Parts: sequence; C-alpha cells; structure tokens
Amino acid sequence: MSKKTLNQTNLEALGADKLAALLMEVSTGSAEIKRRLRLELSHSLGASELAREVRKRLLSLRKSTSFVSWRKRKTLIKDLDTQVTMIVEKIAPEDPATAFDLLWQFIELAPSVYERVDDSRGDVGNVFRAAIKHFEDIAPHALIDPVVLAERVWTVVQDNGYGEWDGIIPLMAPTLGASGLARLKADVEAYAAAPIEEEPADHEAIQFLRQLREGDTYAADRKSRFVKWCLQEIAATAGDTSAYIAQYTEEDLKRKDISAEVAGLLLSDDQAAAALDLLLAADQEEGSFGQEAWDDAYIASLAALGRLEEAQNHRWTCFSSTLSAKHLRGYLKALPDFEDVEAEELAKRHVLAFPDFSVALGFCVNWPDPLTAAQLIEDRASEIDGNHYMLLTSAAETLRSRHPRAAVLLLRAMIDYTLEQGRSKRYGHAAEHLADCTLLDAEILDYGAFPNHDTYVKTLQDQHDHKSSFWAKVR
Repeated sequence: MSKKTLNQTNLEALGADKLAALLMEVSTGSAEIKRRLRLELSHSLGASELAREVRKRLLSLRKSTSFVSWRKRKTLIKDLDTQVTMIVEKIAPEDPATAFDLLWQFIELAPSVYERVDDSRGDVGNVFRAAIKHFEDIAPHALIDPVVLAERVWTVVQDNGYGEWDGIIPLMAPTLGASGLARLKADVEAYAAAPIEEEPADHEAIQFLRQLREGDTYAADRKSRFVKWCLQEIAATAGDTSAYIAQYTEEDLKRKDISAEVAGLLLSDDQAAAALDLLLAADQEEGSFGQEAWDDAYIASLAALGRLEEAQNHRWTCFSSTLSAKHLRGYLKALPDFEDVEAEELAKRHVLAFPDFSVALGFCVNWPDPLTAAQLIEDRASEIDGNHYMLLTSAAETLRSRHPRAAVLLLRAMIDYTLEQGRSKRYGHAAEHLADCTLLDAEILDYGAFPNHDTYVKTLQDQHDHKSSFWAKVR
C-alpha cells in the first residue's frame, strides 16, 4: 500500500509534533473540530475532567434558543452523537455513576432541541432514541438507590411530551429491582387516586371545541390512559401477566387487537385454554382492525391445545379470504411431505380466480411466483388497474426478463390510465413506460390475442393525438 494513502499507520509515521501542527491548522475556523479536540485533551486528564467538559456542553445546548436550519442540522446531530460517545465510551467505563447522570441530562435536552429544529426526517430523534438504550448497560453499574431511581423515573414519565423517555421503565428494571418497581407502582397508584388537577383556563372557544371533540371527560380519560400505561409497563417489566391484563376493562378485552395481545401473554404463561376463550369472546363485528393479530393468536392457541386440524383450517380460511402469504406458508409447512405440492397448486388456482386482481397480482409478486403472475395478467388483462402504478411497476420489472408480454400489458395499463384520465404529471412516466414497451417488443415473438407494439402505438396516436405534452416526452 502506498505510503501516501490516508490511513492511521501512515499518519502515525508523521510523528506527534507534525500531527499536532496539522490538527491546529485544520481546526482553525472549525468549532466542531476544536470542540472534539478539547474533549480528547480533557479525557487525557481523566474521566472527571472530561465529564466537566461534557456537562458544560450540555448546559450550552440547553440554553441555546436559536433555530437550527437544515444546513446546520447535520452539525447538530454530530455534536449530539459526540456527547453520547464521550459519555458511553470514555466516561462510563471509569465512572458509571457520573456517566449515568450525564446521560440523564442528555435525554432531558430533547424537548429544547426539538423545539428549535425541524425533525420531520426523524434523524435528530434517532440520536435520543439510541442514547436512552445505553441506560441498560450503564445503570446497573451506577450503584443508584432503587427508591431514589424510582422517583426520578416517575418524574420524567409524567412530563414525556416528546416521547423522549419512552421505554425508560423496562430499561431501568434490573436496577430498580423489586423495591424500586414497588415504589414506582405506589407513586402511580397514589397519582391515580388523587383528584384531577385543574388545568390553566383555556380560551372559551378552545374549551367549547374540546367538549365537542372529547366531551367533559377529556382530562379524566387522559389520566386514566396514562395510569394504565404506567401500570402495564411496570407489570410487563416485573413479568406479572395478571397485573398487566387487569388494567384492561371487559370492554377493552372484546377488541380484537387487545384480545390478541392478551392471548399472547396467556400463551406465554401456558394458559392456552384461557387464551382461546378470550379470543372467542372478542367482538367479531367490529370490522377488520386487529383481525390479522387475532387470527395469528387464534391459530397459535389452537396449535398449543393440539387442535392442529382446526389450526390448519383457519390458516386456509385466512389465506383464501385475503391471500395472506404468511398463513399459506404456515399451512404448507404443517402438511406432510409431498402433500404440500398439491396444496400449493390448489392455492395458485385460487389466486388466479381471486376477485380482486390487484391483491392477486401483489401475492404473486411477493410469493414470488412470476409464472402465475404472467398467467393472471394475460387471463384478466381487462381488470388491470393502471392507477396502481407502484404495484404494476414492481411487477413489470419482475416479469420483464422471463415474461415480457405480461410486463408489456402492465406497462400499457399504466400508459392507458394516464392518458385517458389526463394525468399530465405522470406523462413523463408514461413516456418511459412506452419506451420500455419498445425495448421489450424485440423479445416478444407472439403477442397472442393482444395487439402488437406497432398497432398499440398507432391506437394511442389515434386516440390521444391532441395530448402534445405527452408526445413531446416520447423518445
């Protein structure tokens, strides 16, 4: 390797004096590099000196009120990441108690940072979501009194406006232990029993709108949801399934999504019969929300009880009604050798006759089964919805090498829809689709019952000749 290659070995060969001079040169005018160098110098003096520098930087970030433009967002993210790195990698190994406090202060920064940066992309939030997970490793070594820690946790979960403290209870569970969790539970229960605190008076118009939207029980409902969430987090952390389930009302347990969740907990406690009873008691008339989770829990309960034939029947029912690939895979996997081949052929015939063409095509693409997809397209070409451009584009790309005629039919459907509906914003895409049809034409020896490429283009010209902005884009 050349000695001019920029790597650690070659840089070390320059010597400490030369490297120091270079660092001073490149840091001129760069607050970011200077800040990092100061942190490294502080660490050379010990973890306590580095902690002092990190604490100063966190305080500076907290006090800052200027809006961070998109140009400076990457710099902010790098600064935040640097502080986490210093805390986790350099301070924690030597002084976990100080690292714990600094990491806590870092998470407390989140609201002030969110208020002055556009985080629509979520990259700033990702820094805090990643940082909070480090408590799991640092907290057990910080030697914190469990009761004191419980009070700290209770304080922050009550003011978790940006979700920055999400997951803090399970992360702290090993450090809280039984005594800390008991104290946290007592705090939650005391809060639940206390009267609702009156909020500062809102404008009469806001109060009126709130009453229209949520009624007079807004504050009570919000408090109830918060208490339930806290107690369930504590119960889940403590492995107390009964306490977790107890937070749901009878009405809650009739919802398919909640009954499925609770059934999963019961199954993990070897209570398959109770899980099945709960699922059967759920309201099946409430629509499709939670149906997939309910089906999965129902099948798992039947399987746990040894009712394998019923579980298989339900897998097939789920597949046949929705073309669920997951349930078909489960069905085929549970069959004896060789029977799965016949069953898969039966499934393909069902897919070809499925009422919703787009759902059937999506299944074929994702399974994957390009041969069945091509047959579906050619048998039911009149049902292709050219507005489903994401599905059709993906399917055409999948089929073009081995089934070019089917791919062309999908491309034509998108072209026809775009022109017939006058979707001028899609004309560029339609022109590209037509160019793809031209390329694929060389690979199609027989168009069968469908018009060949020249005939199709002539028909387009006859029907849409006046759409000059489209033809201007055709190469």
